[in-house]
Amino acid sequence: MNPLLSTTELHARLAALNAGLPAPWQIKNGKLHKAFVFEDFVQAFGFMTRVALLAEQMNHHPEWSNVYHQVAIDLATHDAQGITRLDMELAQKIERVS
Repeated sequence: MNPLLSTTELHARLAALNAGLPAPWQIKNGKLHKAFVFEDFVQAFGFMTRVALLAEQMNHHPEWSNVYHQVAIDLATHDAQGITRLDMELAQKIERVS
């Protein structure tokens, strides 16, 4: 099982993840959260497809929703009941395909 990140480690990793990003990831309701906005539904859906393939490779799946050109993503490790290294790794990979 993946252990929860300590508060110190969580904030350090969050700062590193957000470095240089115009729209940062946040901690919301105990989960790593970010909303992505695209030009249209096709771009949003293509992004979701790329993320789905990454998530399946990691066997670590996001909670997400899509409304037209917006995709909201929440990451948490359910077994650990919070944010772990896996969530941070998936968020980094998501940023690379966004």
